[in-house]
Amino acid sequence: MKKIVIIGASSGIGRRMAIDFARVGCRVGIAARRSEPLGEVKSLYPSNVAAMTIDVTAPDAVKRFYDLIELIDGMDIFINAAGTGFADPDLDDSRISTTLRTNVDGFARLTAAAYRYYRDTANVSQGQIAAITSVAGTKGIGVAAAYSASKRFQQSFIDALEQLAYQQQVNVAFTDIRPGFVDTPLLADAHDRRQSGSAYRDSHTAPTQSLYRRLPLACGQRIVATGAAADMASYRAQLVILSQPGRYR
Repeated sequence: MKKIVIIGASSGIGRRMAIDFARVGCRVGIAARRSEPLGEVKSLYPSNVAAMTIDVTAPDAVKRFYDLIELIDGMDIFINAAGTGFADPDLDDSRISTTLRTNVDGFARLTAAAYRYYRDTANVSQGQIAAITSVAGTKGIGVAAAYSASKRFQQSFIDALEQLAYQQQVNVAFTDIRPGFVDTPLLADAHDRRQSGSAYRDSHTAPTQSLYRRLPLACGQRIVATGAAADMASYRAQLVILSQPGRYR
């Protein structure tokens, strides 16, 4: 079975995907800042899951990431689901800094580390790098400027890495997953639901466990835009990583 590493697996989409992949027998390495929720996931499928605390903004993040890969004896698929964000109509400096440190610096370092792994490993089968970005990166959300800009960065970073993989003939494919509003702790932590649009959230937000309905239709596509009303049996989440090589191949 596939060996999958998921960064940001303590809650939300990352946690759900980790559970689904472990359930079908994949060997899953999970990481996040908080150890307790990682332990909860591991306890569900202890023989299939290895866990390690990783703060993507910490200096040792890349080293610990490579240590996690060793724990599961390799990596066929990398999923970067780590992220943070705020409804921030006041453009608070600390919120902007926190968002960019995690979603830009942390994202780039860990995704680049995954790319180097595939570049420097003589892998016979094709590797896969998948990132949970957001539809916010396509146009932007007024009350979440820093978050929107960070998601645009992630999309461009994946796009550039795909070009680089073609130039360097690295055997890796890329998937950019762009959900709409999903009922996860990231959305729930918005500091003022009225400012972030609680009425919109109530009527247009999909529950995490039903995120994946439209994903099988997107297999073979490089960009997976789920939309806000996505809904399907979550075990099919594994299909999202079966995309074909991107347009540069």
